[in-house]
Amino acid sequence: MSILIIYYSLTNNTKLVSETLAYNLNADIVRIQDQKPRKGFKNRLTTTLDALRENKTEIYPPTLNLRNYDTIYIGTPVWAGKPTPSIVTIIDSCDLRGKDVILFATMSKNGGKKTVERLEKKVRARGGRVIETFTIRTKDRTAEQLINISESLIDLLDLRIYK
Repeated sequence: MSILIIYYSLTNNTKLVSETLAYNLNADIVRIQDQKPRKGFKNRLTTTLDALRENKTEIYPPTLNLRNYDTIYIGTPVWAGKPTPSIVTIIDSCDLRGKDVILFATMSKNGGKKTVERLEKKVRARGGRVIETFTIRTKDRTAEQLINISESLIDLLDLRIYK
């Protein structure tokens, strides 16, 4: 059974969680890159609007071949209570039929539950079966704390059974 972790990260919090999961679960990992500038004050408004409207964006890689994977993790930061445009775009481009999917969101304060609920609807529409979800609050947490929380969730949610 092969595992793939797909994620987008702007501030590297979701990246850290994804890399911790990949290391502990011996999973392959793909970082989705948004080709639209998202950092900086000037881009903040359009970034927020894109998230609220669930706008698609140009991403790299533009699509993924999931044929060799049974379990897919999808991770996103929370933007305005929504998943990022990059993750919305990649989910909409993937065939998830017959795939077990685990969704996770990282957030500064709140909005994680709504975000994974929205992702769950999108994944189901693409034929995937959501088997687990979780959120991680990142505000005021060090990298070491995020790693420890991620490793604790692996055990708490018994994620190794999906290997």
